[in-house]
This record gives sequence, C-alpha cells and structure tokens, in this order.
Amino acid sequence: MAPMTRGFSPDGIPGENVAEYYRKRAENGVGLIITEGTAINHPAAVAHPDIPHFYGEKALKAWSKVVNDVHQAGGKIIPQLWHVGAARKAGSAPNVDSPPVSPSGITLKGKKNDKIKALSNLEVKEMINAYAEAAANAKRIGFDGIELHGAHGYLIDQFLWEVTNKRSDEFGGHRSERSTFAAEIVRACRKEVGRDFPIVFRFSQWKSTDYHAKLANNSKELAEILTPLVDAGVDIFHCSTRRIWEPEFEDEDPALNLAGWTKKLTKKPTIAVGSIGINRAYLSNQDNGTVTIEKNLKIVDDKVRAGYYDYVAVGRALLADPEWVVKLKEGKLNEVRSYTKEAEGFLT
Repeated sequence: MAPMTRGFSPDGIPGENVAEYYRKRAENGVGLIITEGTAINHPAAVAHPDIPHFYGEKALKAWSKVVNDVHQAGGKIIPQLWHVGAARKAGSAPNVDSPPVSPSGITLKGKKNDKIKALSNLEVKEMINAYAEAAANAKRIGFDGIELHGAHGYLIDQFLWEVTNKRSDEFGGHRSERSTFAAEIVRACRKEVGRDFPIVFRFSQWKSTDYHAKLANNSKELAEILTPLVDAGVDIFHCSTRRIWEPEFEDEDPALNLAGWTKKLTKKPTIAVGSIGINRAYLSNQDNGTVTIEKNLKIVDDKVRAGYYDYVAVGRALLADPEWVVKLKEGKLNEVRSYTKEAEGFLT
C-alpha cells in the first residue's frame, strides 16, 4: 500500500479509526503497508494539525497500536518519515510561529522568499538527527522498517534538486553532492536501527508544484544522484511516478520506467508506483477516454514477471476499497469500489 496523506489524526495522534483503516488493508491481503507521511520531530515538519506525528510518547503509543493491529491481521507496516520543508506556508499550524525551512530559502518555484528560513549547517545536522531519532523509535515500537520521504518537492527532495539547493557547503553543489543530506540521513538511521532493519528511500522526478520537473535528464545523471544513497545503506528504492507505464528516458530505453532504471543502475530492489488499478486514460497524451483496469494491471504484471522492478505500490485504488487485493485475486474486479476524489474525505 502506497503512502497517502489522510489528515485524520487530531493533534498529531492517530486514533482507533486510523488503526482500523490500516488493519482492514492487512486483513484483505496487502503484504506491506507504507503509512501516510508522519512528521519527524521538528516544529516546521508539516503544515496541518491533523497530520500524524512520529515523536512524543502519546503519538508513538498510538502508532504502536496501529502496528499491533496490522501484525495481528498478518501484514507488515513501515512508517513514512516526512518533513515538507519549503512546501509549508508561513503561519501554518500546528506551530504557527515556526517559519518554513529549506536548503537555501528558496520556494519550489525557484524564487527567494524571506519567509522561508535557509537551514544553517548546524541545523542541517540537527535535522539529520531528527530523522535518526524517528528511525530508532520505529524499530523500538515494532515497525518492520522505515521509508524516508525524499520525493515530490519536500525537504529531502529540495536538497536533491538544483532549483532549490544553492548551498556552498558540503550539502550543496554537484548532483552527487546534493545527495549528501539524504545520504547522511540514511547513514544516521542505519546506525540507529542496525543492518537488518529495512530502509526504503522514496524519490521522484516530479514535484507537487511541477509535474515536469527533473532531478535527472538521463541515466548517467540518475546514477550520480543514487550512488551515494546506495553507499549509505538504502535497501529499497521506491520510485514515484504519476503513471507506472511511462518510460523515463525514452531515447535510451523505451521499456524502462523510473523504477526499472533505478534497479538497473543500483542493483537494488525497487518499488514502482503510479495509477495502478485506476480506470483512466492509459497514456499521458490521451485527454479523453479510459482503459480497462484489466489492461492497466496486465502491463504491471508483465513488467514484474520480466524483472523490470520487484514490487508495486497501490495507492488510490486501495484508498477507495480495502478489499481491492482480495477482489483482484478472486477475479471480481467488477465489484471493486472505484476511486473518486470524494474518497479522500473519509477513512474507509
């Protein structure tokens, strides 16, 4: 199950409804659940009071209940550790007096903004420690691994991206140098959790504000970004794309999407994601019409069997219908509850 922000945890504390939401997916055949993004221990980590925290004994006790429920249902679960960086507007709750922070005080549009605080070198290192603390807590309360959210224009991604990272210290510079922040987070987390606790790193080309943004324009540039992360100890790469079937560097190999290229370059297992099980236009240049879910799923199955990537994460289809996996296995796709935007407004 792919991570999807829900915002149903008042004061940052996931309740029984959140535990039930995840338990239902585990009961119905989801092998691994990646939670919604959870705030690391930093006052500007998120921009809404109902986003769950991953710090403080009250929140961690609540997450322990979620873990136990999922395990009792036969599933595995990892938290997604998150800081939104410059994606947060000044004055946002829950900590309205804490300014947004970023690598260089630059917005996701590439503009300097006095309301966004550029992190000092010391503050960057303190942020790394906050991720490591969260990783240690995840292991302590029984999670099966962690995912670091380095995608979609959030804080880690802002360090990776040349548009938002203009630093002149060890955390800025060339592509591989811009990976230093992410790599140091991985190293710090690995030190806390040991060798046998999986660390997943999620990344993307696209940003929430720019679907056409690129960290890498070709496979060579992608390798320069990912190699430091491999060396730091990433176990699995979760490669976020909007449409799983689209090639990443089509001129080089039209068969490989971002997860396929990442597996080829890093030799690490990869998770592919992007509109799986969603009944909509199959190609990005199709403005009208739909394709069957069966066709959508067949190409995913074919790619996994061919070894292009190892796992797939299903998001919106599972958000709408907790029994999606069971219905898929039993050939009852006609009974699947279809995803609609309205499904985001409540926990099913």
